[in-house]
Amino acid sequence: MSNRLIAHLAHVEVLTPKPDESLAFYRDVIGLEESGRGGQSVFLRGWGEWAHHSVQLTESPLPGVGHIGWRTWSPDDLDTAVAKVDAAGAGQGWFDDSVGHGRAYRYRGPGGQLHELFYDDERYVPPAGMESPFPDRPQRYVPRGIYPRMIDHVTVMSSDPVGDAEWYRDTLGSTFTEYTVLPHANIPVFAMVTNNEKSHDLGLILDQSGIAGRVHHVAFWVDSREELLRAADILLNADTAIEFGPGRHGMGEQDYLYFREPGGVRIEINTGGYRLYVPDWETKRWHPDQGSNTFYRNVAMPDSMMEASPPAELAADANMDAANPWAASSVH
Repeated sequence: MSNRLIAHLAHVEVLTPKPDESLAFYRDVIGLEESGRGGQSVFLRGWGEWAHHSVQLTESPLPGVGHIGWRTWSPDDLDTAVAKVDAAGAGQGWFDDSVGHGRAYRYRGPGGQLHELFYDDERYVPPAGMESPFPDRPQRYVPRGIYPRMIDHVTVMSSDPVGDAEWYRDTLGSTFTEYTVLPHANIPVFAMVTNNEKSHDLGLILDQSGIAGRVHHVAFWVDSREELLRAADILLNADTAIEFGPGRHGMGEQDYLYFREPGGVRIEINTGGYRLYVPDWETKRWHPDQGSNTFYRNVAMPDSMMEASPPAELAADANMDAANPWAASSVH
């Protein structure tokens, strides 16, 4: 019997200090659909998602993540997952005021991020005129902006990427797929875990800031590389700087494109990648020379890609190496 308890990444609460600008960007440039509002939050979803939302955009003084939501495979799996995170000392208790799904059990992951587990889900109902002509789509396809099909993964910061990946494997049954080390030392700087056939739905990046609970990026899926290249055109024509890409990662083999939304949180558009159906998968170790970050090994990642949200203040005399875990001088 499988020990996987989580079915998929359901939603991410993104915090923004610029709620109006961020909402316009998510809606008009990224092309997400608005599905509701409540309090300081607006709820959004990709056109191919069956749930009420995959993004909860919430006004906040600083950019970051409020919480990350995961749907379990069944009600029994939810009970088992709750017992396991409690036994691990990570439980925070039940939360009954969710929008778009039933009661959820919240816990703190080892990196300090707040997560929630739930099963009961509210299915999206399209407004009149937006019903899909195809029974396997939740709504009509009416492109606006990049128009991603769905949320893909979230990557968070961690003081111990491999240790955290092992925690998700041992506590919640996730598959620890791959990790990579520094080019000059056997120190892990990035690890990936998955709960389904993807290479990862949770990424973990080394963070030496001492600030818990930070996020690196939220990723959305488009159906093809052509759509990803079209996304680059859309961003440039919206006067949005591309931070990194287009390119392809070695780990996971996904095509990528990174940029920032107005509130400061990094967004990735991705596509491609392998599908993992091996029940006894053995974790793969990468070295940067093998192309772990850039498959074609011909593009250096900018230092800005080591920034996360909320931002960490560096010492006045620090250089960018102090924020970059791939730099030898930054490793303690």
